[in-house]
Amino acid sequence: MSEIDRRHGGPYDRGSADSYYRRAKVPHYYTGGTGMSPLVEMKDMTPQQIAEYNQGFDDNEADRNYKDWN
Repeated sequence: MSEIDRRHGGPYDRGSADSYYRRAKVPHYYTGGTGMSPLVEMKDMTPQQIAEYNQGFDDNEADRNYKDWN
C-alpha cells in the first residue's frame, strides 16, 4: 500500500472516527473537510481508499480509544 492519506475527512480519518464514536464500519470519506464537502461512499471508492478506511478503523480499535459518553 502507498503512503496513507491521514488528512481530516480522508478515508483513514473517517475510519478512525467511526471506531472512536462506536459507529458501524462503513467505508466512506469526504473530498475536503468532514461534513463540509462531498461525501464519497464505498461504491465510489478505490480499493486503496477502502483499505485506508479499514486501517484507520482497525488502528483505533487496537488502541481502544473510544468516546467517553459519561
